[in-house]
Amino acid sequence: MITGPPPNFSSGLLPGSIKVMLVDDSAIVRGLVARILAEEPAITVAAQAFNGEQAIASLTRAPVDVVVLDIEMPVMDGLTALPGILKAAPGVKVIMLSSLTQRGATVTFQALKAGAADYIPKPSASAEMAGTGGFKRDLIDKIKGLAARKLRQPPPATARAAAPPAAPRPAFTPPPAARSAFAASGPPEILAIGSSTGGPQALFDIFATLKGITARVPILITQHMPPTFTGILAEHIATASGLIAAEGQHGEKVVAGHVYVAPGGKHMLVDRQGPDRIIRITDDPPENFCKPAVDPMFRSIATAYGGRVVAIVLTGMGSDGGKGGAVIAKAGGQLYAQDEATSVVYGMPAAAAQTGLCKAILPLPEIAALIRKTVGG
Repeated sequence: MITGPPPNFSSGLLPGSIKVMLVDDSAIVRGLVARILAEEPAITVAAQAFNGEQAIASLTRAPVDVVVLDIEMPVMDGLTALPGILKAAPGVKVIMLSSLTQRGATVTFQALKAGAADYIPKPSASAEMAGTGGFKRDLIDKIKGLAARKLRQPPPATARAAAPPAAPRPAFTPPPAARSAFAASGPPEILAIGSSTGGPQALFDIFATLKGITARVPILITQHMPPTFTGILAEHIATASGLIAAEGQHGEKVVAGHVYVAPGGKHMLVDRQGPDRIIRITDDPPENFCKPAVDPMFRSIATAYGGRVVAIVLTGMGSDGGKGGAVIAKAGGQLYAQDEATSVVYGMPAAAAQTGLCKAILPLPEIAALIRKTVGG
């Protein structure tokens, strides 16, 4: 779960350039959120609606860049409205306002599968929402991160028709200094994945491709999420892949074929104990403003497994995973990052790429193929 500001996304965003719609049946909540967003020069609250039906009608007249969408509303709730919103404003980024409950988490995952770009936990008290804490920082950063990605997208194909074709992009090749780190030390013994914004959708796509295979290595995942959400993420991964998936438990042995998800609000590490590797759950301070964080998991895996590691950094805000990924690569492991074109937010993968130690920068379908090969042996 992100608990502080990732890198600033303001660069290149003009004042008022991000247009936002707030959809919530509570006028108090809309007012509080509008006041929060009014403090950010790049953001303009261009529209407000008190249910999904009104939001869809408004978007057909005046599209926006980002919709902040409540889940529980009368007339038409957020989950029901989501397909209509995406149809009325193609390319719009939707952030779900979700309660920190089992039902709220379950519905949020349904929304992410249906096309929502991200979510943000909704504070239980108005004072927390109006304060200077995590909700305010996370909301502004998520809006700016998603909008920056959207505003950088190329124009539609019809607008590009007259332009000369771009030269084909050469395949990514790590620099000579990085290639020396890829000394093979045997087949991989573990797969480690780090992700944040857009990560659940990417993970669902990846794990669906693993259905029916016999996994020969364990898989460890750190996805920036609060408690309750990570348990449900593990359930969805189990359903998608047919593998055994659950939140990592302190002291349990790491076993091939199992998927371990870092529990929300905790860090998940791996210790070596004789011939075994053991999960360690810690309450250490956040790293990169995140808890759970990818970097400590990656570092511990490099120590526990040496170079027999495949590490992948997927879509997400901030830089988490870059430094830890470098540790894995320097230990002889393989580090990969998702490419910008298929990332919802190109923050974490960019941080990994900028180390110069990635074996490859790959689109999501190729990452899925790489994982299937790694896991299947």
